[in-house]
Amino acid sequence: MTILRPPGLGPLIGHTTPTTCRIWMRADDPSDEKTDLDENRRTVGVIGLLAGDKIGAAYYFRLPREYDRTGVFCLGLDVDLGLHANDIALLPPDPQAVPATPVSLKPDTGYTVCCGSLTIDDPFPNDLSLSDSRLSQYLPPIEQIKNELKALDPAKARATFRTPPAVARPAPKLAFLLGSCRYPGLLWKIKEADRIFGPMSEHLAGKADNLPGASFTLMVGDQIYADELNRNFPILRADTYAEFQQRYVEAFEAPNMRRLLSMAPTYMILDDHEIEDNWSQDRVQQSTSSAHLFNVAISAYMNYQWSHSPRDFGRLFYYRFAWCGYPFFVLDTRTQRYKTKARLAENHLLGKPSLDPAIHPSQLDQLLAWLTEQQAKGDAPKFIVSSSVFVPNSMDERSAPDVDQDKLLNGDSWPSFPATRKRLLQHIVDNKIQNVVFLSGDIHCSNVAQMSFDGPPDAQKLRAFSITSSAFYWPFPFADGDPNGYVHDSKAPGQLDSFKLDGGNMDYKSRAFTQDDNFCRIDVDQPAAAITVRAYDKLGRPINVGPKMAPVTATKLDLAPW
Repeated sequence: MTILRPPGLGPLIGHTTPTTCRIWMRADDPSDEKTDLDENRRTVGVIGLLAGDKIGAAYYFRLPREYDRTGVFCLGLDVDLGLHANDIALLPPDPQAVPATPVSLKPDTGYTVCCGSLTIDDPFPNDLSLSDSRLSQYLPPIEQIKNELKALDPAKARATFRTPPAVARPAPKLAFLLGSCRYPGLLWKIKEADRIFGPMSEHLAGKADNLPGASFTLMVGDQIYADELNRNFPILRADTYAEFQQRYVEAFEAPNMRRLLSMAPTYMILDDHEIEDNWSQDRVQQSTSSAHLFNVAISAYMNYQWSHSPRDFGRLFYYRFAWCGYPFFVLDTRTQRYKTKARLAENHLLGKPSLDPAIHPSQLDQLLAWLTEQQAKGDAPKFIVSSSVFVPNSMDERSAPDVDQDKLLNGDSWPSFPATRKRLLQHIVDNKIQNVVFLSGDIHCSNVAQMSFDGPPDAQKLRAFSITSSAFYWPFPFADGDPNGYVHDSKAPGQLDSFKLDGGNMDYKSRAFTQDDNFCRIDVDQPAAAITVRAYDKLGRPINVGPKMAPVTATKLDLAPW
């Protein structure tokens, strides 16, 4: 008997363009036991567009066991086949029928999708690759099954999204949410870890603080904590796929987070806790246990986070997207970082330098080319998403003579990778790239910073910024994140942190610090040539980031006009 079930996780709204949207889900099969998936049962996704009180276009798509019964369906004409076969819609059940044409999405239009999964008997050997056309022969016609989607629990089976407008120039306004670091919580604190996603949903719905609705959410690392206590402490440390799976399931099925992920696009990128604290790729060569850990961690990451992201660079995790004409480049600052035990100059944050950039560009090469491309389009803000904070730096990881070089050599932030940092900043200065904005998380202390460049007159005109939002939930403020642990003025005595470039220095001032659990709302205002940053606590209340006697809940960054 064929039974339609609601998703076990999802539906999650992923990468969305004016004409496409990636929808992710995970099947819930009652015969599965964690990672022990029933070999005699195959799950197939069903997705339909809700039009009024009817299901319009509907499709089957694959949810393979080898991907933990997860899958992605791309609504729209520009279907991205990507790496996973489960991106592809199945052929119609009737082998004589014409293949289904993906529905056409329209710009600046709201949609509701209904999702579910079918479970069918699977007598085939595990090593048999079953083609779409053959699998479709075992499925009922989609017209017979699609209306059952309406009977599924809307809280578990439906998702809404709005495509962005198709624009030739950056829009006058843009609002989005930024955050990172969701510690899972222990014992009675588990609900605390989910609380902040309720107020975030209100911002997406346009029901918070008398502000218009935000368009999407950026989650910039540590969506799970594989090492809940310490990577050197075996209790509560994930080192099997089942344990990584458990972390993702607990996070994605939490009621507030599940609702957030189903009501607007969410863009994710990993940081260290998706693998192991302070992870760098050189650990893979150090031990077989580290290599095994990386393999299982990345398998889980690909299934639960990467698969619904843009696929600009094949199997690599960094990507680009645009929203309302504003460009974003999301860096992978974790899986390609290499550290040595000898010289800072040999540490590389975005992969080792390419031997042939024209043919095999590195991540850094791709980033610099993207910056140049955006500069040709004008001075609109260019957002670089970096899980690791660009500035401000920790007081004990500054670019200053009095800093312990051994500590800097083994650090986890941008100052420990000066070659990568210099090449990026030098490119910005040499090419006069205006209004670069870094978006980060990681440090459990939200803040904003403005960079300045001395040297030639053109360099002095440049404006660059950093916005950090962290953490969604971190119950140990006494352990890290103290605002006094970060540089506030890189030219001030005792805080010196000037970064040397050819012909000048980069300096910065930081402000608007908060250690409270928070997310940030970022509003871009083209007529005012400004970005306003607001931090909100777990109850949705604006956080004061100024003096107690003169509260400040909105921080304005003045950009160069565009």
